[in-house]
Order: sequence, then C-alpha cells, then structure tokens
Amino acid sequence: MPKIIHPLAGSIAILTIATFWIATAVSELSGSDILVVAVKSAIPWGFLLLIPALMATGASGFAVAGGRRSGLITPKVRRMPIIAANGILVLVPAALFLASKARAEDFDTTFYVVQTIELLAGLANIILLTLNMRDGFKMTGRFRTRPTKT
Repeated sequence: MPKIIHPLAGSIAILTIATFWIATAVSELSGSDILVVAVKSAIPWGFLLLIPALMATGASGFAVAGGRRSGLITPKVRRMPIIAANGILVLVPAALFLASKARAEDFDTTFYVVQTIELLAGLANIILLTLNMRDGFKMTGRFRTRPTKT
C-alpha cells in the first residue's frame, strides 16, 4: 500500500504547491486586486489538502524505504527536512499573513516583500520536491529507456 500512496500523495503535494505558486503569479501579474484577494484567501484552505498529502508522502516514503539510507534515498532524506522547514517556518506563516493582508486590501510594501519571499520559498520547495520525484522515478525504474533492437 505505501508503494501506491507515496507517489500519489507526492504528486498531489507538488501539484498543490505548483497551483498555489502559479495562481499567485497570475493574480499578481493581472493587476487585479480582486483576483489577488481571492487567491490569497483560498490558499490557506488548500492546506487542508496539502498538509495531509505531505504527511502521507513522508510517512509512506519512510515505509517504502524500509530503513535503507543509501543510494538515491540519501538525497531524498536530506531534502525532506529542508522542504518541511521551508513550509512550516516560511510558507505557511507567509500564506496566513498574506491572506490577512489581502482580505484587508492592505497591499503595502510589507505585503510585497513577504509575497516575494513566499514565491521564492515556494519555488525552492517545487524544485526540491521535483528532485525527490525524479530520484523516486530512478529508483523504481519508471521512464527508463529500453535499448532498441537492431
């Protein structure tokens, strides 16, 4: 069961974070305060999907690893504390702060500084999760090219 849960939960997590990131970028680039308020207000509700997906990814990943800590598992295990810390210490507080500021339509310098930090931290997590997914594919042999017969 963990072999099914791990890639599914991981995919949900990375797609959710990417959706938050893209929605934020689009709303900011649109110049529409109404859209920014809508996106920033919706993101904390997305945590109801994201946080359990990340927890399931981590728990099932450790179960699938079965205590092994060598090979491609090593960089995956090393990335996870960075991903978790980035989320807990930067992304969640930033999202809650920005949602509050957006609902008050308080788009001041602080809002945009925190918004920039959130976008950079979100991009870092997308990259780290993508690297973990790539290593997972390598470990399972997915997308491995097979030699052609001549």
